[in-house]
Amino acid sequence: MPDMDDAYANGAYIEGAADYPPRWAEEAEAFRKALGPRARLGLSYGPSERMALDHFLPEGEAKGTLIFVHGGYWLKFDRSYWSHLAAGALAQGWCVAMPSYDLCPSVRIAGITQQVAQAVMAVADGSMGPISLAGHSAGGHLVSRMLAPGMLPASVTARLNHVMPISPVSDLEPLLQTTMNADFSLDAAMARAESPVHQPKPDVPVTVWVGADERPVFLDQARWLAKAWSADHVITQGEHHFNVIDALADPGSDMIRRLTTTP
Repeated sequence: MPDMDDAYANGAYIEGAADYPPRWAEEAEAFRKALGPRARLGLSYGPSERMALDHFLPEGEAKGTLIFVHGGYWLKFDRSYWSHLAAGALAQGWCVAMPSYDLCPSVRIAGITQQVAQAVMAVADGSMGPISLAGHSAGGHLVSRMLAPGMLPASVTARLNHVMPISPVSDLEPLLQTTMNADFSLDAAMARAESPVHQPKPDVPVTVWVGADERPVFLDQARWLAKAWSADHVITQGEHHFNVIDALADPGSDMIRRLTTTP
């Protein structure tokens, strides 16, 4: 049997992996400071302390809103590490919202899914125009779950412009074989229920995005979702699990073009 802990270990196979989180945090803090009053921080969307989001405003009237959901295996990180990734969409005239959420083991993954749905609904209630969703790794799982029937109100789903799971975990059943499941407390039925690959094909445009240099299981996870949903599937050369999201900060990237182009 393959070692599933090793299979899903990203940092062990990325040079300088330990340097990424502090660099993300530093770049994010500098970005928030530079944005000044256009950074609305710590807006509550629910009862717990972590159920809060940061909302970044473009210059002038917004054309739409991009919601970015962070990863970290539902176990770590919060919105404060990723603010700088809002730069690409802001330059295209879009607002960007970044929620935090409670983490396992204090909540189950299904509870996190419900929290992200609450965040999306809160952003929708406070905005007009199209909404795009992007999420990385566990965040890719979470934005994919937003497309499950009945997860969001029909009025919100109708506003979804594009959904981009980036290096997503689309089938949670392999995680049953990892030591992380001590914190997830998943059983087979729960893993299947929370797996986007088992959801119906959505009507919303979807691009499944993954770096060519990622762990084989993440290439598999992306392929499984793209196949299940007949979705666009982008594999970018020379990118791994930690730098595949850098394109969100680039206004001219194909990633941002897809997320901010409206019909």
